[in-house]
Amino acid sequence: MKDTEKLYAAMGIGEEVLAYGDAVLLGLRERFEAIDGTAEYNQLKVLKAMQENQVGEACLLGTTGYGYNDLGRDTLEKVYAGVFHTQDALVRPQITCGTHALALALMSNLRPGDELFSPVGKPYDTLEEVIGIRPSSGSLAEYGVTYRQANLLADGSFDHEAIHRGINERTKLVAIQRSKGYQTRPTLSVERIGELIAFVKDIKPDVICMVDNCYGEFVERREPSDVGADMVVGSLIKNPGGGLAPIGGYIAGKRKYVENAAYRLTSPGLGKEVGASLGILSAFYQGFFLAPTVTASALKGAIFAANIYEALGFSVTPDASQDRYDIIQAVTFGAPEGVKAFCQGIQSAAPVDGHVTPEPWDMPGYDSQVIMAAGAFVSGSSIELSADGPLKPPYTVYFQGGLTWPHAKFGILKSLQFLRQKGIISEEQIAKALEKCRKTTK
Repeated sequence: MKDTEKLYAAMGIGEEVLAYGDAVLLGLRERFEAIDGTAEYNQLKVLKAMQENQVGEACLLGTTGYGYNDLGRDTLEKVYAGVFHTQDALVRPQITCGTHALALALMSNLRPGDELFSPVGKPYDTLEEVIGIRPSSGSLAEYGVTYRQANLLADGSFDHEAIHRGINERTKLVAIQRSKGYQTRPTLSVERIGELIAFVKDIKPDVICMVDNCYGEFVERREPSDVGADMVVGSLIKNPGGGLAPIGGYIAGKRKYVENAAYRLTSPGLGKEVGASLGILSAFYQGFFLAPTVTASALKGAIFAANIYEALGFSVTPDASQDRYDIIQAVTFGAPEGVKAFCQGIQSAAPVDGHVTPEPWDMPGYDSQVIMAAGAFVSGSSIELSADGPLKPPYTVYFQGGLTWPHAKFGILKSLQFLRQKGIISEEQIAKALEKCRKTTK
């Protein structure tokens, strides 16, 4: 037995699970090479923006108090605008999470009497209270902003007729969620987002098109802002933070919409001029620099997971051969035991809190219990190895992250080992999948 195999065994990975994983990997070399090519392109894109904006050692220092004339903060926002090819950007530790960034973008650019429209169906669960789909104090609905949506068709395509009917004289902002959230619909490619924006703008040219870019940054060579999005919004404890940013969010887009968000984040009259960066900028810069290669590692983990579980007979979204447009992999088990075992396996692979056992709980912002595995250096960071899912039918788990490919691989093998130990997957299932895989890759 080789040294690496011995270490896998010492860390709880059985021989049959390891052999199956290695067999799956043999068929993924070309796809992994393509991912590395995209990472190389995006790495150069980030480096170019940093050099063009003359990032210097002084930019890595922080400010306190009001944060006036914060060179590092202001330069970082120019770097983000350069990478996303936008007029301006707001990148702040005062933006607490992705939901906050989205709420900020919406609440700063919508006024009483305006209508918000989603052409891709129901938004992510935590936005339901922001919008007022589920009543909540301070929601857009309380401020007189209405909401309507057009659902995707059964095959995941846009319902152009419903979108045309839904957009009216009160429609001020169209929100496009790139990733699937807690759904099994396809994630939207940048190309499809561009087509949707063009269709929407043809109906109403002055409407604001905002893209929830969470989990999608650096997966492709283009971003939604390259195909017509007026704003792109995301979280720094996902892809763009590179695993180093300990908090934060961003809004990149047209200057007037970013300025509106800045005035909402701080106060009218102050906007982007205030907001101390404290000692956090070094992590923001370095995390953004690493983000393309970290995202590539997470993508490899997602593809590996899809191939592992699809061959075992489980429904996976995207499927094992589909192109990828975000880092999330959904696996449907059809029963709560599968979701829990998967998450517990991922948690056991963590460098932090790997000794604890996650259990479902009533998490704020969700309408059912949620189980989350996230033994991360940054609490809740979903660019790090993590998995979560609502405990409700069809009992689907959502896996994402992995700062390095070897860790993502180990996490998936651990999840499979837990499912095997709990009897949810049999030894015979693994043996059959292994044999099928070996025939395919010969």
